[in-house]
Amino acid sequence: MKRVLVFDSGVGGLSVLDAIAASGRDLVLDYVADNSWLPYGLKSDADLRARVPALLSGLVAQWSPDLVVVACNTASTIALDAVRAALAVPVVGVVPPIKPAAALTRTGVIGLLATPATVRRAYTNDLIVQFAPDKRVVRFGSSALVEAAEHKLRGEAFDPAAITEAIGGLFGAPGGAEIDVVALACTHFPLLANELAAASPRPCVWLDSGDAIARRVASVLIADPGQARVHRAAFTDAHAARATFAAFRARGFSELELIGDAPAFITRPPTNI
Repeated sequence: MKRVLVFDSGVGGLSVLDAIAASGRDLVLDYVADNSWLPYGLKSDADLRARVPALLSGLVAQWSPDLVVVACNTASTIALDAVRAALAVPVVGVVPPIKPAAALTRTGVIGLLATPATVRRAYTNDLIVQFAPDKRVVRFGSSALVEAAEHKLRGEAFDPAAITEAIGGLFGAPGGAEIDVVALACTHFPLLANELAAASPRPCVWLDSGDAIARRVASVLIADPGQARVHRAAFTDAHAARATFAAFRARGFSELELIGDAPAFITRPPTNI
């Protein structure tokens, strides 16, 4: 049975893990959240290029997955090449869904909702030039939505201003009134898709990368049909692990671990969760 390690800065990658789990493939799924560094969108490129490959190298050495999913748009746009160079197993990254959004729009205007880091990336610009050269792309970057998604998954109330700000930033921008497809270019944001859609001034397609990543994982691993099973989740911050305990238990995770500091990133069973 093939093993997949899904990695994100926080709980956003659960939207990708859920898609992989629902894909009807015989896989074992592990999860890693670098939540002591959340949100990645506010960290420097240099720091992420150093930390993400090192952390994943440590986890791969200990857990021996057959494939790693970097389920974080910021990490993928900044550090994916470095991660692939550091690991001996296949690595699947998350790409902002510009290409499918360009194919779906009927008005020719796409909304791009991402973290501030992803919005301004040259990588994102290149995707737009390559796949949506004849479309208008209205961009908005939000770190507040990341925090809102984290709170929601913990079962806590979150500030609705994060939703209001994002919707206003998209649909209130020049050309925004014509948006009919919104590309969710942060894996946290699908966790808020219902709230975003409810606040939208017009019906839209809210598009994320989860299903595409699930298909890619099945293709790379040539995974057999079957039922995916979750196994263990690890965190770099004990407080965040306690806060999200219920969400991981609800998905069937049977083991929770804590990750030690750099450079070794040794995992250990928690003593206080």
